[in-house]
Amino acid sequence: MGALDGLLVVSLEQAVAAPFVSSRLADAGARVIKIERPEGDFARKYDHVVNGNSAYFVWLNRGKESITMDLRKPEEIRLLLTMLQKADVLIQNFKTGALEKMGIRLPELRQKNPQLITCSISGYGSKGEWSKMKAYDLLIQAETGLSSITGSVDAPGRVGISVADIATGMYAWSAILEALISRSISGSGRHIEVSLFDALADWMAVPLLWYDYGGNAPERVGLSHPSICPYGAFNTADDKTLLLSIQNEREWIRFCGEILDDADFAAKYPDNSIRLSNRSAVDKRVADVLGKMLHAEAAKKLKKSEIAFGTLNDVQGLSSHPVLRRAEISNPEGNIRFPAPPAIFDNKPQDTLGEVPRLNQHGDSIRAEFEETASME
Repeated sequence: MGALDGLLVVSLEQAVAAPFVSSRLADAGARVIKIERPEGDFARKYDHVVNGNSAYFVWLNRGKESITMDLRKPEEIRLLLTMLQKADVLIQNFKTGALEKMGIRLPELRQKNPQLITCSISGYGSKGEWSKMKAYDLLIQAETGLSSITGSVDAPGRVGISVADIATGMYAWSAILEALISRSISGSGRHIEVSLFDALADWMAVPLLWYDYGGNAPERVGLSHPSICPYGAFNTADDKTLLLSIQNEREWIRFCGEILDDADFAAKYPDNSIRLSNRSAVDKRVADVLGKMLHAEAAKKLKKSEIAFGTLNDVQGLSSHPVLRRAEISNPEGNIRFPAPPAIFDNKPQDTLGEVPRLNQHGDSIRAEFEETASME
C-alpha cells in the first residue's frame, strides 16, 4: 500500500519537470494517467540507451498509464473533462495559454470538481511578457545567473544535469503534497503555479544575498568553495583527487596537527576569514602534503582524524559505489536498474517500481472506463 493509493492524477506532460512530479506521485501509489500527443512525449526519443528506450523517459515515467489524445478534437476534450471530473490532481506543463485555447479553464474545472488540485508548470510564470518565452533547462541556468557561478575560473559552465527541471519538479511535487494535506482539512483543492525560473532563483538565494547586501557575487572557483577554506580538490601521489572540507576551527587545528603535522600552521591562519584571504598559501600547503600521499593513505588518515572528505568520482565510480542503492523495473525489453527513491519509510527501501508504459499502452482501457462513466452521467 502506498501513501497515495486511491488518488487519480491526470498529467498533460512532456519533457522533464512535470513528468518528475507525476513519477514521484506514482511511486507513492497514485494512479497516474499520462496524456501524450499522438506522436508521444518527445522525451521518448531523447536517446535509446536503455534497452532501446530513452534514459530520461525511463527515469521519469515509471508506474504510469499512457494514453494518446489529440486535444485539437472536441471529442477528446470531452473525454479529458470527464476524466478530470474524477481526478484528484491535474498537472500540466503546456505552453502558457495553451489550455485556454482548447477551452479548458482551470478555475472552471475546480468549480465543477471542488476537490481538484491543479498544478501548472511554466518557464517564467503565467503573467507578463516573459510568460510567452520558451524556456529550457540551460536557458534558465543562464538567466538566473547559475551559469555565471558554475564552471572553472576561466569560463562559466552548465550544471551537468537538468537541474532547473528537477528543481521545479521537486517544488511542484512538495506543493501538491501540501495541497493534499490542506484538502484533507478544508475539503477543497487549490491551484499551484511553479516556474523553472522561480525554482532556480530560490536555489540562487545565497549568491543573490551576497550581491544585494555584500556588493559582490561569489566568483567561480571550480572545485573549491567560494566562502570556506580549505574546501576543495587536491591530488594525491597516485593521481587521484580528494576533496576535503574544514567546517570549524576545531577541525582546522586537528587537521594541521594530524594531517599537515604542523600545529603552528593552524595558529598562523586561525580562522576561516584569514584563511580565505590567504587561500593560495593555505591550499598550496595542503596540496604539498596530500600530494606526497597515496589516496588510500590520505583517506585513512582523514577518516581517523574525522575530517570530511570525498573522492572525485566519474559516472563509472558512481555505478560501482558501495553506498548506491538500486531500484528495479521489470520491463519486456529487460529489467532496468537505477538509483532507488531517496526516502526510506519504516526501514523498507523501495526497490521495485512500476513499469515504463509503451506509447498508448493503456489507451483502450482508459477510454472504455471514462467513456462509460460519461454515458452514465
